Amino acid sequence: MPGTELDFDEAVAMTRTGDLWLFRGRSAADRAIRVVTNSPVNHVGMAVVIEDLPPLMWHAELGKSLPDVWSGSRHRGAQLHDLRQAVLVWTERYHQRVWLRQLDHRVTATMEDAALRTIARLNGTPFPSTARLASRWLGGRLPSRKRDAREAGLESGFCAEIVALTYEAMGLLPRGRRPNWYDPGRFWSGDHLDLIDGATLGEEIAVHPPG
Repeated sequence: MPGTELDFDEAVAMTRTGDLWLFRGRSAADRAIRVVTNSPVNHVGMAVVIEDLPPLMWHAELGKSLPDVWSGSRHRGAQLHDLRQAVLVWTERYHQRVWLRQLDHRVTATMEDAALRTIARLNGTPFPSTARLASRWLGGRLPSRKRDAREAGLESGFCAEIVALTYEAMGLLPRGRRPNWYDPGRFWSGDHLDLIDGATLGEEIAVHPPG
């Protein structure tokens, strides 16, 4: 329901694979990303919750504050983090507001496997510079042919591109758009995201971090 709010522990407990975590900060870098991409939020990550593993977050960022669960190392770019720790970094260290959007679609084992293959393929992909981000965003809005196989070898990847490619692999988004067509605002309810196979995303739920 619009306007719903949750405590942090409740939000983590209810998140499932494919749910989105969205962030909005006040720093110069946060504002630059929103201006460059014309988005109400500056970051998006996707929850990965499989079997008895703790909830994880798949996203891309400039920092290397946490160890990457997939590689075991600390690096910038596309990363798989413990979701609880990642959200705390973004709320406490980066001073971001956070929302949860839940995916309304059954996530099958096949879809989970597709997500994990995408993580294996894209993990470590560098995060673009702000200048590069601007040119990528503009390029994603110019008329073009269908995307080709170059997606498998992204030279750099913005958070929204990483999430979009994972949604595509899971069969939740249609293939064909270039990854740079996506920005964090595409995953906000004010925009229209063309999910397929009957999938929908719920309204934003404001999450209140501990303290």
